[in-house]
Amino acid sequence: MGWQLRELIAKYDVPGAQVAVLAGGQIQDEAAGVLSLHTRVETTTNSVFKIGSITKIWTATLIQHLVNDGVLDLDRPVRDYLPGFRLSDAAATESLTTRHLLTHTGGIDGNHVPDTGRNDDAIEKFVATLADAEHLLPPGTLFSYSNSGYVVLGRLVEVLRGKPFHDVLRERLVTPLGLPTVATTTYEAILHRAAVGHVETGGALVPTKSWAVRYFSTPSGSHLAMSARDLLEFVRLHLDDRALAALREPQLEPVPDFGGGILGWGLGWMRYRDGVVGHTGVSRGQKAFLRVAPSAGVAVAVLTNSSGAEPLAHEIFGAVLRDLAGVETAPLPAPPANPAPIDVDRMCGTYRTTQYDLTLTVENDHAFLTRRPRAERAKSFLGKPDDRVEVVRLGDSAIITAAPKANGHQVLSLVGADRHGRARFLHNGAAACRIA
Repeated sequence: MGWQLRELIAKYDVPGAQVAVLAGGQIQDEAAGVLSLHTRVETTTNSVFKIGSITKIWTATLIQHLVNDGVLDLDRPVRDYLPGFRLSDAAATESLTTRHLLTHTGGIDGNHVPDTGRNDDAIEKFVATLADAEHLLPPGTLFSYSNSGYVVLGRLVEVLRGKPFHDVLRERLVTPLGLPTVATTTYEAILHRAAVGHVETGGALVPTKSWAVRYFSTPSGSHLAMSARDLLEFVRLHLDDRALAALREPQLEPVPDFGGGILGWGLGWMRYRDGVVGHTGVSRGQKAFLRVAPSAGVAVAVLTNSSGAEPLAHEIFGAVLRDLAGVETAPLPAPPANPAPIDVDRMCGTYRTTQYDLTLTVENDHAFLTRRPRAERAKSFLGKPDDRVEVVRLGDSAIITAAPKANGHQVLSLVGADRHGRARFLHNGAAACRIA
């Protein structure tokens, strides 16, 4: 395929990976490395990796099938289809639509993670908890990435099809497409050669201690696993079925810059330069990447068992999309050589999510972003009381971490303006609202 995958995983310290490329109607795939640094089981092309939030495209596809069947209107309120549906905000309950959920403009807190069990009613129970969960913004106000919104979409699928979400996935997509490696639940994944995630601990990669998060998040991306080849067979459906092309049409452009070259959003799909669409998925030490150039009929999937695999995927995307689709991939974000000073009056302050307070300050001509956990889950995830990093200005309305981590530099945008001219939101994909 024009590179040596074994050399790339060594270069970027990734235990195991699969790559598949669709071009000219044919799929080529390869694998390298191991599924776990503990077991040392070899990665093969029929091994399964979790695809994380790429699952959202599968969920959006099931939603589009409902639209095509005439049983769902994207612009009618969700409450018309879900009896008893209620958010903590009465006005949002009345106005929230399926389109809002698909485009992450519903204003639902994406960090809401109650334990609703492992049974088939977990998604139903999760949706019921939204009645008491903090609602962030009125629907349609601002793009703010929300896993919770996609769980509501999963509940729509369950109610309108009359079956558990994972059963609908198999009945409507996995079986018709003949995808042998797709596991819709953890109970199925154990029947395959399943990759184990790895995270950096004390400067070394170690296998994660659990494989998946809570079951309710299946529609947003926590359990669905497969090979890179089967992921591209699913993409082939999207390239061949004109009725699914509507999902790739732009719905939001631009969205706040949070790195990764994302220019806008369709219905489930991220939109990049030159008509490329795709998605990225993160799940318990695994990271999955998908890019598609529909006009060229080219797609590439990179599945890995490391949370730090972004540079590896970027190198592969650059080669494939340039050589097969004539498309240049946007460079990974990096701090400017001579950054402009932080606009203290407009940018500095404290911004809040349900999990963290984020405070941007300037001290002795250096800017710092401090993240303080507000919830027990956030404290456990962070592993320490505060997280403080140096940042510099990136353009007119963004900041970027001065030093890279495993996945490179993080970009955050300053969005909107209050009556004092200060930014209203600090945005890293999800919006944090200014409180001071």
